[in-house]
Amino acid sequence: MEEFIGLVAVLSVFGTITAIAFGPTYLKFRERREMQETVRRAIDKGQELPPEMIEAMTKDVNKNLPSRTRDIRRGIIWLAVGIGIAAFSMINNMGWQGGDDWHGNVGDGLLGIAAIPATIGLAYLVLSFFNKNKD
Repeated sequence: MEEFIGLVAVLSVFGTITAIAFGPTYLKFRERREMQETVRRAIDKGQELPPEMIEAMTKDVNKNLPSRTRDIRRGIIWLAVGIGIAAFSMINNMGWQGGDDWHGNVGDGLLGIAAIPATIGLAYLVLSFFNKNKD
């Protein structure tokens, strides 16, 4: 019985994470499928589609187009995440045993990890200069 409790605990933790990650995607897919089915039935019956329905169907397409402003925002956020991880690494390596010097611990692996989001942020900022779409 105790093994069963551990199994339920592990499954509930990972099941919750999975539900949070894939639940909204599945619900959006189901909503889109029902909308397409409704449109298909209306077209089969010869009814004309109202402009509101066409606008509702195309709003997700227009929303996900890359734009210069969106690229700049994402770039700044990713760059800030990289700088924050690097700052955490530097503060974490600071010698707290009676001094403010670095004790030669600047080359930490966390700085390498900080380079990944910082590079992604720089890439978004560079892409923003090449993107012609302005919101």
